[in-house]
Amino acid sequence: MRKLTYFIACSIDGFIGDPSGDASSMYRFVDEEFLDYLKSQYPETVSTAGRLQLGIHGVRNQKFDTVIQGRASYQLALDVNITSPYAQLRELVASRTMKESPDPNVELVSGDVVNRVRELKAEESGLGIWLCGGSQLAGELLDEIDELVIKTYPLVYGSGMPMFGSDFADTEFMLDSVAAFDNGVLVRTYSRKR
Repeated sequence: MRKLTYFIACSIDGFIGDPSGDASSMYRFVDEEFLDYLKSQYPETVSTAGRLQLGIHGVRNQKFDTVIQGRASYQLALDVNITSPYAQLRELVASRTMKESPDPNVELVSGDVVNRVRELKAEESGLGIWLCGGSQLAGELLDEIDELVIKTYPLVYGSGMPMFGSDFADTEFMLDSVAAFDNGVLVRTYSRKR
């Protein structure tokens, strides 16, 4: 079985964006040290355009071969006329409103997203599935998430978009590792306790 990993950026107080979902205030912490970490450990999570700019467009995927994201997360790419933001991966977008995919590399999931993720997890592959965002989708898929990789930026939002837009559920994970960076960013990796 392949793992579903929620690889996400958040504030110290657990928000992945402000109340409208904007997380651009976190960008200032992507300095050279942290970017080197992302390029070496998670190069496939850098957008296709970013990979070209950074000269890593030919770097092999390390952890994931598939990405799934919600409609609002995907809209950020569409707003700048990018229809396949992660062309180095198989892309899925969970949406009940989009009727047709704007790109042949992007599969729309309009029905049972949990079942579709279970199908993906059952596929044969040495690489996992990246849950890119957003909050509502993460809430729907909470029972399917096997791993959390949380990039915590040294910011407090006070309110905003939570990591999981879901009803209360006491769900236990075990801390596997913590990477700390000079700019105050922490990357914590947790595995699901089953």
